[in-house]
Amino acid sequence: MRSHVAGFGPRSRGFTLVEILVVVVIMAVVISMAVLSIGVTGHDSQLDQEDLRIQGLLSLLHDRATLEGRDFGMRVLPTGYEFVYYDTRRARWQRLDQEREFRHRDLPKGVSFQLELDSQVVVLKPIDPNLTDDTAPPPPQIAIAASGDATPFRLTLLRPETAARASVSSDTTGKLTVQSSDHPNPEKKT
Repeated sequence: MRSHVAGFGPRSRGFTLVEILVVVVIMAVVISMAVLSIGVTGHDSQLDQEDLRIQGLLSLLHDRATLEGRDFGMRVLPTGYEFVYYDTRRARWQRLDQEREFRHRDLPKGVSFQLELDSQVVVLKPIDPNLTDDTAPPPPQIAIAASGDATPFRLTLLRPETAARASVSSDTTGKLTVQSSDHPNPEKKT
């Protein structure tokens, strides 16, 4: 029969240091993934994606205006946006919805716009759904002329419940600038 000396007998039921460290590392990885996925860091990928889409579409429209010699624009609505062109035959702005990329787009749920023209916030109003073909819809707030000139603006996407912001802005030449949601607002002094 074997006799067991205290401390040298069968393995005790505790955890080794390596096992504890492995569990701590796994927990740290899971927690960091959770923090990044819920946007605690201030980064809002949905805002950034929409911001980059708007910037890309406006850039395409600017190039198209100078190539085709036509005036285009973007009409900003409270819950979405659409692109328009100036129809010289009818002498009014028409929706540019024949092409898939320039179709009407709604903002993701919980996201809203703030539009600034000449450093003044513009009140965004929906288009009356009862407009007839004889009634001209309102002109776009952002216009891109055939000459390449554009309306200087700052369009900010907001998510009020998290205070996340992303914006796209333009100067009179149509040069676009994007500000991601994970960068602090340069207008605010800290």
